[in-house]
Amino acid sequence: MTLRALFDLLSGQPTLLFLLLSAVPTGAFLVNLWSGHTAESIWQWRYVYAALVYLACLPGMFALTLNIYLFLFERQSIWDMNLAVQLLPILTMVATLMMIRRKIPFSYIPGFGKLSGFLTLIAAIMGILWFVDRTRIYAVTYIPFVYILVGFIGLLLLIRFAWSRLF
Repeated sequence: MTLRALFDLLSGQPTLLFLLLSAVPTGAFLVNLWSGHTAESIWQWRYVYAALVYLACLPGMFALTLNIYLFLFERQSIWDMNLAVQLLPILTMVATLMMIRRKIPFSYIPGFGKLSGFLTLIAAIMGILWFVDRTRIYAVTYIPFVYILVGFIGLLLLIRFAWSRLF
């Protein structure tokens, strides 16, 4: 099964996809109601909040990365955008994070920093690949591919180190 076949399958059942993706913000809303109002009672629900954050952010980050790839590299028109697969996970992620932020700071959610670091790393990789694609450096240079690969990995490590020192 290819990714295109999976997206066609999901697009064929938009109601099911909507129900699955809307279950995450609905769960966040219900957990906000059930978790109480004191700091101790909210603190006990932090792992449930972490699960909800991961359930919302992984498809949302994938859809965001897919959109960036399709618009920058594949030059997809915005008129051809599949709303169910390309936009709904992002809206689910935003809605879930907004509901959770009302109840508990993200710094108290286990593993949330890993997600933001992962998204930063994906953004850095996409930026570097877009730069290489636009400059066509790989087509006009006689540098061996191994050196380009080592430089790419070194640049990623530099970006990761700079990001960790920045925040």
